[in-house]
Amino acid sequence: MISLRGVTKRFDGKVAVDDLSLEVRSGEVFGFLGHNGAGKTTTLRMIVGLLRPDAGAVVVDGVDVLADPLEAKRRIGFVPDNPDLYDRLTGLEYLNFLADVRRVPAQARLSRINDLAGRFELAADLGARIGSYSHGMQQKLALIGALVHDPPVWILDEPLVGLDPRAAHLLKGLMAEHVRAGRTLFFSTHVLDVAEKLCDRLAIIREGRLLAIGTLAELRQGRVGESLESIFLELTET
Repeated sequence: MISLRGVTKRFDGKVAVDDLSLEVRSGEVFGFLGHNGAGKTTTLRMIVGLLRPDAGAVVVDGVDVLADPLEAKRRIGFVPDNPDLYDRLTGLEYLNFLADVRRVPAQARLSRINDLAGRFELAADLGARIGSYSHGMQQKLALIGALVHDPPVWILDEPLVGLDPRAAHLLKGLMAEHVRAGRTLFFSTHVLDVAEKLCDRLAIIREGRLLAIGTLAELRQGRVGESLESIFLELTET
């Protein structure tokens, strides 16, 4: 579960996120939509503790992010929109580093790394330096690193960008597995077709303010057959 109550963030006096309140329930795929600059990434960074809100409260899996940031981070797997990896490390060194930070026991990390690297077809490349990886390979490595400690809460910022169709299909399957287990998934995307197919509920923001939240049927407000794209464009029209 993720709960935001009255969350506000300003940069140089300009409001990036404006009194945002929403709740992401366990066992659902929750999509977060908005134009570039709408406040999506800022919101996600406040949830994971990379930014401190100027006002409001953020609770992740029952833990107040401001009151106990380390415990909140233990419960989160976060993939940013532009992963910043360590080029001089090998893929395996990077994953072991993250597993050390997360205090993942040796046997559990070996099993988790082998499983995820095998699924993402990255196992043969873990001995190579990250600087030699393509963008898609780095995205796969970032995903594996975020999930190596088997976190109950996934926060994914544009996770499908850079992935080939096979890897994207795999990630969507992993997302479905995660929520079927009663866990929490919050992700932002610009790919509205994906959001329409995957999400149980969605939130749409503009200029840091919540415009709408609910299931696709609720967002349609009785208008049968209207696509998420048309709803999004109508709501975010300036």
